[in-house]
Parts: sequence; C-alpha cells; structure tokens
Amino acid sequence: MRARRPPGRHRRGEAGTEGQRATYREVIAIREFRALWYAQGFSLLGDQLAQVALAVLVYHRTQSALATAAVYALTYLPSIVGGPLLAGLADRFARRGVMLACDLIRFVLVAAMALPFMPFWALCALVFLVVLLSAPFSAARAALLPEVLDGDTYVIGSALQNMTNQAVQMLGFAVGGALIATMGPYRALALDAATFLGSALILASGVRRRPAPCADDDSKPSMWTMTRAGARLVFGTRNLRTLVLFAWLCGFYVLPEGIAAPYATRLAVGGPLPAPVITGLLMAAMPTGTVIGAFLFSRFVTPARRLRLMGWLALLSCAPLIVTALRPPLVVVLAAWVLSGIGGAYQLAANAAFVQTVPAERRAQAFGIVHSGLMAVQGAGILVGGYAAERLGPEPVVALSGVAGVICAAVLTLLWTESRGDRAARLSAEAPA
Repeated sequence: MRARRPPGRHRRGEAGTEGQRATYREVIAIREFRALWYAQGFSLLGDQLAQVALAVLVYHRTQSALATAAVYALTYLPSIVGGPLLAGLADRFARRGVMLACDLIRFVLVAAMALPFMPFWALCALVFLVVLLSAPFSAARAALLPEVLDGDTYVIGSALQNMTNQAVQMLGFAVGGALIATMGPYRALALDAATFLGSALILASGVRRRPAPCADDDSKPSMWTMTRAGARLVFGTRNLRTLVLFAWLCGFYVLPEGIAAPYATRLAVGGPLPAPVITGLLMAAMPTGTVIGAFLFSRFVTPARRLRLMGWLALLSCAPLIVTALRPPLVVVLAAWVLSGIGGAYQLAANAAFVQTVPAERRAQAFGIVHSGLMAVQGAGILVGGYAAERLGPEPVVALSGVAGVICAAVLTLLWTESRGDRAARLSAEAPA
C-alpha cells in the first residue's frame, strides 16, 4: 500500500509529470510491486528450467529433432492464436483473480506433465494449454502494474521487471542443463509446477483485491466483441499504432539470436573457443545489453527526455548488426550485439507512453494484442532468418536484418516526431492566452 504523501511533497506517481526521476528504492518499497516482481521472477526461473527439461525429455522420447522443434514451436502458437481472445478476461474479471486462477491451473497442468507415464500427445496438449494461459496472466499483470505504480515509478518498475526477465533467462539457461543432469527432466518439471504454486501464494498474500474493470452486470460484451474493439483501439489512432510498431520492431534485432548456433560454427573455425561456448556468448550478448540499457535509461534519463530519445535508441537497436556484413571477429560481434541490446531500452519509453494513452478499463485487451504481435514477429523473424541463413550464410542475414530494422526505425521515428509535434501544437493552441 502507498503511504500518504507528506505536506509539500509530490507523490511518487507525479515524478514523471514534474520531469523528476523516481528511484529504484522508492519503487521496491511498494509492497504490491514487490509481490508482482517476486512472483514474476519466481515463475520465470521455473519456466526457463522447464524449457530445457522439455527439450531433453521430448528428444529422449522421440530421438527426433523435428519433434523437439515442433514442441518448442508450441510455445509460440498459443500466444499468437489465443492471446487476443483470452487477454480480455483481465478486463472482464478482477485482475488479481485472473492471475491466481491462471497460476493454479498451470500448477496442475505442469504437475501432470511431470508424470513419467504421460503419453507424448498428451504432453504436447499440456504444453499448449500452459502457454495459452500465459496470455491472460501476462495481460492481467501488465494492466495491474499501472494501478500499483504511476508516473515515473511505472517506468522504473517496468525497467526492474525487464532486467529481471533478462537476468533470469541468462541464469536459467546457464544452470538449467546442470540441474537437469542432476535431477532429471521429470523432477525439473515438478519444480516448475511448484514455482506456479509459489507465485500464486505470493500474489494472494501481497496484492490486494480490486474490483473488475468492467461493471458487474449483464451488459458485458462477448470476448470476440472485446477483441475487435481492442484491435480498433490499438490500430485506430496514429499515436498508438506507431507505439505498437515500435514494440514490434524487436522482430529485427531478435532475429540474430535464432541463428546464433550456425553463426557460432563459422566464428569457431580456427579460433580458441568451441562452437557451443560461442553460441552461449552470442545468445547472452543481447540480454546483457538489455539489462545495461534498461538500468541506464531508467536511472539517468529524465522522463521527458526518454520520449525524445526513443527513436534514436530504436535506430541503435538495429544499426550495430550491420557490421556483421564485414565478417568481424567474435569480440566485435559480441560488442555489436551488446550495443544492440542497449538500444532496445527504447521499449521502456514506448511501453510507458502506450500505458498513458490506453484507457485503464481496456488495458489488458490492448496489451494482449500487442503481446500476440510480439510473439508473431519474433517467431516469424527467427523462421525467416533460419531459412535465409541456410542459403546466404548467417553474416549477411544478420546484416540485412539490421538494415531493414534501421529503415523501419527511421520511418517510425519520423512519424513519432511528427505526432509529438502535432500534440504540442494542439496543447499550445488550447492554452489560455
């Protein structure tokens, strides 16, 4: 719960409007944010462990690389297909309740996956359902966060969650293989099930009850109606459309991670490091840059300046990838990919602007649509990149991805600058003389 503000001081949420920066200590002191933050990190760590365990388990059962890849693809499909529909649940019902229900159902589903006698087809179905439920959970959490944090505290909280995501991913992949070798894939899945239960307990004890955003009456629209209305909201205005496209720009700079393994094989030729080690370094480079960029951008840049720098950082997220066309050594590639991750910090400003523009009662549906698009562009980018890398080689594909991303980022930057200029002009015209 938030403390009452002392006389003569601004609330935390007003930091953004006054051009002042909130602090990490100030945000972490908010009990409800800590609950959301801890639950997210706890569950995500289990998920990273489960991804490795699932890959090992499927390959052990089928001895098929295609089957292993197909099960991994199931982690993209539910969010793309079901996300826009199910995300609206967090606008129809209490968001805390939606999150608790999703956690408890996923606990049961993952616990069933951990049973050794579960047939392969049932395992695939359970994976699909578990990932499908992540859509309303993520939408509810994203919509609830601006109710817990406001103004610049929201940006700082988003930065903390973003850094946690990247750090947990690096930690999960780094130690996941060793843990699975020790405990086996079934016990690893059982541990993942326990993380969902732990997340539910943290949310139940740390997040207070709030009423559903929609009125509790018979006039609630259908899920399909809410999905269509959400799409019209997200794509109906130029400002929101531009912010969504800024978010989806990640499809260009995430593509290199999908072809890190073949790229590492090229870089390992004649070098001192084996290909698997280089693969790990490449895949860790962008998340490392993202952590650095999110910390610097949220800690040292004022709220107003973040919006002005958003376009330039979007360009930075793609431009360093072009250097791979010169076939540089590993150290240069790693530096370029870290720099690209730093540029990705522009997503914090885009996310904050998006939250401020979308009505609170429709926030979950809007986030669900954007999240589904994110999954789609990342999955499509990785598939296209892999297909092209087989024919052209990884270096030109990464470079072409950077070129295409820079072109798109430049167009979006011009549109964003123009829309901000129009808004400033309208505010100036409406101001009293």
